[in-house]
Amino acid sequence: MINTLKIFDDLKETMEASAARKITEVIAAMYEELKNSVTKVEFNELKEIVSELAEAQKRTELRLEELAEAQKRTELRLEELAEAQKRTELRLEELAEAQKRTELRLEELAEAQKRTELRLEELAEAQKRTEEEVRKLVHEHGDTRKQLGGLSMTVGYTLENEAYKALPRLLKRDAGLTIKGKLNRQYVTDNKGQYIEVNIVGEAAKNGKKIFVVGEGKSQLSKNDVDDFIRKKLNRLEGVFANIFPVLITHMISSPGIGEYAKKKGIALYYSYDF
Repeated sequence: MINTLKIFDDLKETMEASAARKITEVIAAMYEELKNSVTKVEFNELKEIVSELAEAQKRTELRLEELAEAQKRTELRLEELAEAQKRTELRLEELAEAQKRTELRLEELAEAQKRTELRLEELAEAQKRTEEEVRKLVHEHGDTRKQLGGLSMTVGYTLENEAYKALPRLLKRDAGLTIKGKLNRQYVTDNKGQYIEVNIVGEAAKNGKKIFVVGEGKSQLSKNDVDDFIRKKLNRLEGVFANIFPVLITHMISSPGIGEYAKKKGIALYYSYDF
């Protein structure tokens, strides 16, 4: 007789009680049905089938446990992904806020650019006005320089005109020169064959020797004026006149020592108040 209790206990060790009970009942029923007709060999085959079913059940339950563990891991991973998704959404919100701030800043920069361009246009207009004013000032300055140049020439000519009258007496007194004819202003051909204007020129005599007076007037005489007179007039007339007596006349000197400097250069210097 089949021991159903033992079969139930054996099956219960590897599966749930309900499943073990059901299989035991099936085996008992099959046993009752087949005990008078099933051979020993067939019964052994049946036992092998039952054993195989039990093993399959074990593998199924093991697979179910593995699937349960996999499910747990999947759920854990899903939770991690959900947290990551939350962080991603939070980061997206932060980026969206940053984008809003960026767009706002861009709008502010665009407004600032408009103001800058407007300011540049204003500056360009101001520059145009400034350039126009400068152009006018340059033109006026040119006119002023022309007027000053004309005035300077007038003053210089006036000084020299007075010198034509006074120098004969002064040169006679100080250098023993006797002026032949008159002192005047004229163009003279220099030693290179070019015409130069000589402001004071005239022939004189001393102890029977012919001498040429060459002079120039400066309202305010400077050291540079002395050097220019030597370079531009005396040097260029060297060899044209046999004997030159150089003279400078002025209202005043630009700094102390100019009179001594002219004297060292062999130039007679007279002031307007000497006239």
